[in-house]
Amino acid sequence: MKLKPLADRVLLKQEKAETKTASGIIIPETAQEKTQTATVEAVGPGTEKDPITVKIGDRVMYDKYSGVQVKMDGEEYLIVKNSDIIAIVEK
Repeated sequence: MKLKPLADRVLLKQEKAETKTASGIIIPETAQEKTQTATVEAVGPGTEKDPITVKIGDRVMYDKYSGVQVKMDGEEYLIVKNSDIIAIVEK
């Protein structure tokens, strides 16, 4: 099954939270900070008022409390508005 976002929506696959600190201490799941970076999996067509500014495969940062979480085929995704994406992470 595939999800195709509508209008100015973007489908993101969230990155996993860090499970260890740099010094090797294991962080319990209840204490892990939710990441705010993700990979763009699909994009809607955009609107005249809000054209899409990212493309599939981009690594992005998004507002912490934005979007709707969906689960499909055992994977968790986030659907956000294009305007909720605050940056593209480049190498």
